[in-house]
Amino acid sequence: MEDEEPLDELETPAQELARLAAETVQAQAEAPDPAAARTRCQRVLDMYARGDLLEGRDYFHAAWVLLFGETPAHYELSRTFARRATELGDERGWTVVAMAWDRALVKSGKPQRFGTQIVKQGGRWSLGQVDERVTDTERAMYGVPPLFVQQQRAQERQRQEDLEE
Repeated sequence: MEDEEPLDELETPAQELARLAAETVQAQAEAPDPAAARTRCQRVLDMYARGDLLEGRDYFHAAWVLLFGETPAHYELSRTFARRATELGDERGWTVVAMAWDRALVKSGKPQRFGTQIVKQGGRWSLGQVDERVTDTERAMYGVPPLFVQQQRAQERQRQEDLEE
């Protein structure tokens, strides 16, 4: 609706990025809406092209939105933005770096490094393949829980799905 556009103009770019990130979080709890995710990703890309990402939190919010994109370019840019967020002082970016890295690996059929992605394989939720050479110490450096905690999360997701059936 055209009536809603002036409200968007009242938001600063930082506020809009925070809102887009919050919408992305909310969308994870609901039924997938690929069109809405694409729209959020495109908006972040447009804002980046205009030079609207200025502070660490802006880069963090942009990274979060792109983490839930659809293309390898989204995941790579998410990782780049998350790393930039850390350079600008937003330490939350480290975990998004790990998540984006894992997401890109999983989507390309390779084992993930950190075990941040819960995937459905053969009708069951799990972490899928995880690179055994990556240690829990390295995971901790990226703000990622130990592998056994990640595995417990995948098992809990499976238990919840089993209860719903």
